[in-house]
Amino acid sequence: MDNLVAERIRQEIQGNDVVLFMKGTPVFPQCGFSAAVVQVLSYLGVKFKAVDVLQDPGLRQGIKDYSQWPTIPQLYVKGEFVGGCDIVREMAETGELEEHFQAKGVEQTKNVEAQPTA
Repeated sequence: MDNLVAERIRQEIQGNDVVLFMKGTPVFPQCGFSAAVVQVLSYLGVKFKAVDVLQDPGLRQGIKDYSQWPTIPQLYVKGEFVGGCDIVREMAETGELEEHFQAKGVEQTKNVEAQPTA
């Protein structure tokens, strides 16, 4: 992985409480998995920084190398890799994701109008 890409990833993860590396943007996601994670975060009312990996092929591969996780989206909370779409959805369904945010001190304002669909 290129040192500049690795440094950019580190800065994003360390500089933001919640970071989602995704395909597209929260307003215009470019894959269903990214859209699903955005929907979960929106429902929980979590403010997050979205990073569109489609804008930079080096970043797209670099985040996979950084986390040693083969797929995108990837969610980071307070510098810690949480997981991809399936893990985030499962954690949300069991209430574990909400508890994780609380334990990490991440503010949430649940939005019942944005309830995710399974």
